[in-house]
Amino acid sequence: MKTDIKSVAGKHLEIAGETQVLVIGAGPAGIAAARKAREGGAEVVLVDENPVPFDAMGESVPQIWGDRMSALVRNRNAMTEAMLDARAELAEMFEIGVDVRLGTACWGLFANQPNMGWMSGLVAGLIDAAEGNRYLKCQQVIVATGQRDMGLAFPGWDAPGVMGAGAAVMLARLYGALESRVAVMIGSTDAALLQALDLVEAGVRIATIVEQADRPMGSDRLVARVREAGISFRLSEAPRGVISGTDGVEGLVLREGTVACDTVLLGVGAVPMVDLMQAAGAQMRFCEDRSGFVPVLDEGMETTLPGLRAAGDCTGIWTTKSAECDIAAAEGRIAAGAALVALGLESGEISESLPQPAPAIVDPGEYRKAWVRVAVVEALEEMPVCQCEEVTAREILEVRPPRYLNIPPKENETRTLREILAEGAPDPDQIKRLTRAGMGPCQGRRCREQVQALLALQEDLSLGAIPLAGYRAPVRPLTLADAAIAEDPQMTANWEPWFGIPPQWAPLWTIGEKYTVASLSTEEEFASE
Repeated sequence: MKTDIKSVAGKHLEIAGETQVLVIGAGPAGIAAARKAREGGAEVVLVDENPVPFDAMGESVPQIWGDRMSALVRNRNAMTEAMLDARAELAEMFEIGVDVRLGTACWGLFANQPNMGWMSGLVAGLIDAAEGNRYLKCQQVIVATGQRDMGLAFPGWDAPGVMGAGAAVMLARLYGALESRVAVMIGSTDAALLQALDLVEAGVRIATIVEQADRPMGSDRLVARVREAGISFRLSEAPRGVISGTDGVEGLVLREGTVACDTVLLGVGAVPMVDLMQAAGAQMRFCEDRSGFVPVLDEGMETTLPGLRAAGDCTGIWTTKSAECDIAAAEGRIAAGAALVALGLESGEISESLPQPAPAIVDPGEYRKAWVRVAVVEALEEMPVCQCEEVTAREILEVRPPRYLNIPPKENETRTLREILAEGAPDPDQIKRLTRAGMGPCQGRRCREQVQALLALQEDLSLGAIPLAGYRAPVRPLTLADAAIAEDPQMTANWEPWFGIPPQWAPLWTIGEKYTVASLSTEEEFASE
C-alpha cells in the first residue's frame, strides 16, 4: 500500500508545551476550576486574554468596547495590575502552583474527530505579546470564556460611545478604564438592570433605561432597586439615531425626544461565548432559559468532544447566575472534578449537583427579535448592521452581493423591509458567504445575532430555529506574522489541499509524463489518515 504524501498523517506538529489541564478564562468559573484541578494534583495552565491588546479592543474584540476606553488601556502593565487588584484570587493561583498566563488568547482548539485522526490529543493555539503564537498539548481542557453583548443597529450606532453593557462593566470593574459620565441603557432585562446598578456603583450616571415593550422586562425586585437608584424608564420607545460631536455620542434620539448622554449601552441580550467550542466541533443547542446557543454537556460538563469541558457563562446565562458568582464557580469545580477523574487522579462520583436555571422570565429569542424589528426593520434610514463590511439589513435579507462587485441593481430594491420579510430565510452561513456580513475583523461579534434575528423575522420562526452561524479558527484576529507557525517541510512541499485544489482520481505524483486515460489507474489503494 502506498502512502498519500499530501496527507497530514505522520507529519510533525511543533508543540511548545504540554499540560494535564488547560483552563481558558480567569473569571469565577475558570479560577474555581483551576483551583480544584491543582489541589487535586493536576498540572494546570490558566490563560486569560485580558488585558486585551489595544488594537484588538479597537476592533470590538472580544467585546463591543465602543471607543470608550481611557488611555490606561494602552499601558499593559497598568492594565495587568488593575486586573490583579480586581481579581485577588489570581494571586492565590500563582501561590498554589497554577501556571497563570494573562494577556494570552486562545485562538483555536483542535481535537480528533471522524474527519481527523492523526493528532496525539487535544491541542490549543495560544498567542500573547511576549511569546507570540504557539501550540499547547492538553489532556483536558475547561473552557470558561464567559459572555459577550449582542449588537443592535440603529442610525449612528457606529459612533464612538455606543458600546456593549457588559463591556462597560468590564472596563469599569476590571480595568478601571471606562470613559463615561452619563449613559443610556437600551434594554431592561434582569441582566441589563444588574449592569446598570453595577455602573452606578462605579460612578456612572444612568440617565434612563429605554425599553421597546410597554413595561420593564426585569423582575419586580430589580425594577424597584433601579428606581430607588434614581433611574427612570422610557417605555414603548426605540432609538432613532444619535447626536454626535467631536468625541462621539452626545445624545440619543428616541421616538419621542432626545436624551443627553455620552454613552449608549447595548443591553438587549448577553450571549454565551461558545466560539472556541463550536469551531472545535462540539455540538451546540439553542436554549431559551440559557440565553442562546450553548454546548451539549454531560453531568461532568464534558462536551461531545472527549476531554473538552465547559463552565460558567459560556454554558448558559440566567438571572441568578449573573447575580451570584457561586453558580459559575460550582460549574468550574464540577468540570475540574470530572477532569481529575478522567486523568486518574481522583475516583468517585461528582460531589456537587449541577446548577439548573429557573424558567426564563423573558423569552430571549422573542425579545431580541422585537428589538431588531423596532430598531432595524423600522429604522428611519438604512445603516450597516455589519459595521466591518458595511452590510445593511436590506442587503442581508435580499442576499445582495458586496457593493465592490458592482452587480447591477435588482428590481426588488424598491421594496420595503416589511415586504422583504415575507420571503424565506436562508442559512446564516449562506448570508455570510454571499454578502460578507460577519466576515470583518470583529468576526461577527456585532452583527451575528442580528442576522439570526432578521432571518427569524423573515420567515416568522423562533430564534432557535435559525442555525448557529459557523465559527472557524482563529476565533481571535491574528496577523499574518502571528499565524506563520513553522510547518513540516513535507507539508510545505504539498500545499495544494490547503487551498481546496480538487484532487484527481489518483495522486498527481503517480501520473506518468505522457498522460493517457488508459494509463491512469483508479483502483490503487493509498494509505491516508
